[in-house]
Amino acid sequence: MTIRFGTRGSILARWQTNWCVNLLKEKNIDSKIVIIETSGDRVPDKSIANIGAQGVFTKEIQSALLRHEIDVAVHSLKDLPTEPVAGLVLASVLKRDSFRDAFLSHKATVIEELPKGSRIGTGSLRRKTQIIYRFGNLFQIDEIRGNIETRLHKLDQGEYNALILSEAGLVRLGLSERICSFLELPFFLPAVGQGAIGLEIRLDDLHTAEQIAPLGDTPTFTAVLAERAMLQKLQGGCIAPIAALGRVEGEMLVLQGRILSLDGKTMFETTLSTPISNDPNSLGIAVANELVKMGADTILDEIRQQRQFVLTESRM
Repeated sequence: MTIRFGTRGSILARWQTNWCVNLLKEKNIDSKIVIIETSGDRVPDKSIANIGAQGVFTKEIQSALLRHEIDVAVHSLKDLPTEPVAGLVLASVLKRDSFRDAFLSHKATVIEELPKGSRIGTGSLRRKTQIIYRFGNLFQIDEIRGNIETRLHKLDQGEYNALILSEAGLVRLGLSERICSFLELPFFLPAVGQGAIGLEIRLDDLHTAEQIAPLGDTPTFTAVLAERAMLQKLQGGCIAPIAALGRVEGEMLVLQGRILSLDGKTMFETTLSTPISNDPNSLGIAVANELVKMGADTILDEIRQQRQFVLTESRM
């Protein structure tokens, strides 16, 4: 039986899926790739926040999975909403690559060297708010859409003075030489699931679950389950300025969570841990509850109001 992997058509998405296919090939398991266009791909120049829906890079792939057109949906986990889809399950997570955000520029080697007023391109509100929290209004931070190649072209043409992109994506495409430096801990935390690839299947498809099981990495899966549980409890969605990093350290699972206001002026952060034998989801919920106790509920209300405004505008 040939396993059908469903993925977006971007170069990065195809690379990630080819990786899965090749890993299974080494185990003498046949598989093939099915390219699926998503709503996020159809509007490459429109802000994700203004498309007005969650799962813009995943819904169509999940629908194909439910229709039995594919057997596995391949996701960049930072794009996969935390709200469960009836009949589907996140069955496996590959070993996580780097979670860091990379700094790219022709003007400076580190972000601190950029001249005042420099234009930084990013498609992430999380990245934007963390930069503002760290540097205030020193830079002009603007939305940028498109695949990695498109964004690099805009940088090379001088439309932006710098870009912030995922290190994992750049490395996977053989573009690591474009990286000048990184936005490092403790000042910058990644998106939930950043650097990790998730494999989603139908809940009752035990055969496929068995076939893809060797692709999974338990420490990574444990860490991202905690991160995703935190995000789901906060109900912030994939585009909210929420950051997290789960790590297995010895016999402990450690989760650091962070939420910022939309203007980047306020930040709440906490770190909790639990033995790896415990439920990682419980740790994520505990971190979320702690953030709310610290005052994050005011930020969450602001995010929900903004999201409702976007949804209303998108229907007009």
